[in-house]
Amino acid sequence: MPVYKWEGKTLKGTVKLGEMEAPSEAAIRIHLRQQNIIPTKVSGKGKEIHFSLFVKKKVPPRAVAVFTRQLATMIDAGLPLVQSLEILSSQQESKTFKEVLRQIREDVEGGSTFAGALKKHPATFNELYTNLVVAGEEGGILDTILTRLAIYIEKAEALKKKIKSALIYPSTIVGVAIIVVMILMIFVIPVFETMFKSAGQNLPLPTYIVMQLSRFVKSYVLFIIPALILGFYLFRKYYQTNPGKLMIDRILLKLPVFGPLFRKVAVARFSRTLGTLVSSGVPILDGLNIVSRTAGNRTVENAILNARESIREGETIAEPLGRSNIFPPMVISMISVGESTGALDTMLSKIADFYEEEVDIAVSNLTSLLEPFLMIFLGVVIGGVVIAMYLPIFQMASAVG
Repeated sequence: MPVYKWEGKTLKGTVKLGEMEAPSEAAIRIHLRQQNIIPTKVSGKGKEIHFSLFVKKKVPPRAVAVFTRQLATMIDAGLPLVQSLEILSSQQESKTFKEVLRQIREDVEGGSTFAGALKKHPATFNELYTNLVVAGEEGGILDTILTRLAIYIEKAEALKKKIKSALIYPSTIVGVAIIVVMILMIFVIPVFETMFKSAGQNLPLPTYIVMQLSRFVKSYVLFIIPALILGFYLFRKYYQTNPGKLMIDRILLKLPVFGPLFRKVAVARFSRTLGTLVSSGVPILDGLNIVSRTAGNRTVENAILNARESIREGETIAEPLGRSNIFPPMVISMISVGESTGALDTMLSKIADFYEEEVDIAVSNLTSLLEPFLMIFLGVVIGGVVIAMYLPIFQMASAVG
């Protein structure tokens, strides 16, 4: 078992220090309280290595949303927090989430605040979640805050699913087209090439080009596939750097078809997140700092952080956001009205509702728009290869006729 250093005060105020071996920090706190010592600091001197450090399973946001809503209902009904956590932990199907909730319950039982216990699990409960819980605990409205969090997570997941549905369809069609063309190039066209060689006729230019491509793909396919995988890996690595992420995110916002959709998603996410934070009592500067890290686009993140610095210097929220050229004029106007009337959270919620509906419409329109383009793409690529192979056969038939 790991060894912990602890520091605490007796009921008379005397400071005491010590070390103790225990299975968890929560066990230390419970033991100290039994000795009439109030723990002020517990830190691990040594840590055991668990298999879970190597196998990390992410808790689905949907499971977090359901847990949050159920916990809000239980607290509103008057159940103690520790008992509520114990009940919800036993109901979880995910072993990872069950273990996380068990550790949180132990920490809370050992004297930690709920927010403090949540902060130890950033992979499951992000900064937005923990900051709102802090506001709920301090304001005595934890059940209300948890209900808002559940609504926020559900809406954020719905928005994410809309974007995925917009990207999956064209990606699948293009992927299938590439696989079909590769099969034609490697297995089908060489058969035609052998047949044309035996006929000894001059090949049309399209047929000649397709056959040269087939030879190239067949000869270098063992190099092409690893090169594509390496290129994808290097692209991801570059995207993880600050200059790469900034450049690619800026390009994404300027794309002719997908750019407006990504911009609407960014506005909806910004409005929903900031509105939830402001309505929960989080200071605007802290809220903008959290929102910038959940923006999902480095260009939008920089615009929010620049606005935050301007607000710190005394400007309104609307002014620096308007200068960023990221947010539409309607959004800036509504934020300005919200600031002047003291109903910023309400305005942000209305903006989020409007743009989430706009994203839904844009996804439907995008799918309808892409269908004819994808059909043309398939016809040109696959149909072009097939026609190129049949041109010599047509020439032979006309010559015989």
